[in-house]
Amino acid sequence: MTEGEKTRLVAWSMELRSVHERLRKALSTTQEALASGEPLGGSATRDLLLFCHGFCAALTGHHEGEDRELFPAIAAAHPELRDTLRKLEQDHSMIGHLIGGLQAAVDSAASPDELSRHLEGIAAIMESHFRFEERQLLSVLETLELDADPRRVLGPL
Repeated sequence: MTEGEKTRLVAWSMELRSVHERLRKALSTTQEALASGEPLGGSATRDLLLFCHGFCAALTGHHEGEDRELFPAIAAAHPELRDTLRKLEQDHSMIGHLIGGLQAAVDSAASPDELSRHLEGIAAIMESHFRFEERQLLSVLETLELDADPRRVLGPL
């Protein structure tokens, strides 16, 4: 195996870690915008809507890319991980439901406390999911031969 091939293989595990960190930061930025204490209205509401929309779109895009591209490639190379991949896909579905609740709360101009509760729920499930995914898949990703665009596979963030 050439050095370039090794770099390409290891890049998938590094890329997953990097995307997870960017999503954690996007969530933190959204939570900080909400916790700023500014009354919602005017530019504060627009900023919160922008943060929530951007975070929700990025997290959803990440999970859709994994379900569409990454998980089938892992299942083909490592059939013993199919149960793990199913659990991760179930997490994606649960997180998608929570994101839908957050988006509905934002659209209905929910109180900052309610929005904060939605974000806390997403944060708890997201962090648990990311940690499980990293424990189960990082070493596999270091050997996965997948020739694809990382933005398509892991999301646009």
